[in-house]
Amino acid sequence: MSKASVKRVVNTIQKFYPISLADKSWDNTGLLVDSSINNEDDSNISSNSTSSNSLNLKILLTIDLTQSVTNEAISKNCKFIMSYHPFIFRGLKSINQIDPQQKSLIKIIQNQISVYSPHTAVDSAYGGVNDYLVQIITNNNLNLKNSKPIKPNLENSKCGMGRIIELKDSKTIYEIVDLVKSGLKINHLQVAISNNGINQNIKTIAICAGSGGDVFKGVKADLYFTGELSHHETLFYKESGSHVICCNHSNTERAFLYVIQRQLIDELNIDENDVIVSETDKDPFTTW
Repeated sequence: MSKASVKRVVNTIQKFYPISLADKSWDNTGLLVDSSINNEDDSNISSNSTSSNSLNLKILLTIDLTQSVTNEAISKNCKFIMSYHPFIFRGLKSINQIDPQQKSLIKIIQNQISVYSPHTAVDSAYGGVNDYLVQIITNNNLNLKNSKPIKPNLENSKCGMGRIIELKDSKTIYEIVDLVKSGLKINHLQVAISNNGINQNIKTIAICAGSGGDVFKGVKADLYFTGELSHHETLFYKESGSHVICCNHSNTERAFLYVIQRQLIDELNIDENDVIVSETDKDPFTTW
């Protein structure tokens, strides 16, 4: 087996999810914490740094870098965390032990853990999380007629935010709900039924992992499938004659961590036990 370094892990993530695909207008992607211990030039450490590390790294994959995930990484001796969502988002003017995210940041640095966030690069990538949701809803593309990004990337038309798909054979909301629950391994989700009735057939579907509000603007579909929408957005689609499925934000992303896990193991040629998916990372909302 090969040895993984911070530089190799970052390069591998960026091979599948190039940082150029991220939405730089608001997102904060890249190497957010570089705790490499053998930097050739400390002045080069930055959010996009890929400095080397001679030690073999154990990698933890998570959607959110919470306090529980931080403690899990420390207890499992992980030295690299890939956090789908960036936990450093706005500029820090001071660091304290009161803010829970900053408290985690202090622990991460103390324990020499590096953190990388790919976020919207995974959303946009061809074969990324949105294409994964397409596979779920079309039974591994067996019922897929066509698919394209809702907001295509200017340099690669196969990439971009969201997906609008057409099914070969129309489905009912009952059938789609079963596919989503099974594919995402969740027991509950929220459904808004079209004003045209529960038996309205579904042929076109707009898909967006996470929050679909901005991506769905101006898009017409029989079903809108996402993690979350606002109350008024949902009412608009429902009263316009469309169904809506919301699963909670991170529930549309979490299952894809297992795809990334497989990609890293195979590409880095490292032991399967060296890339693990967090056991404590969960969506903050539960259904009682």
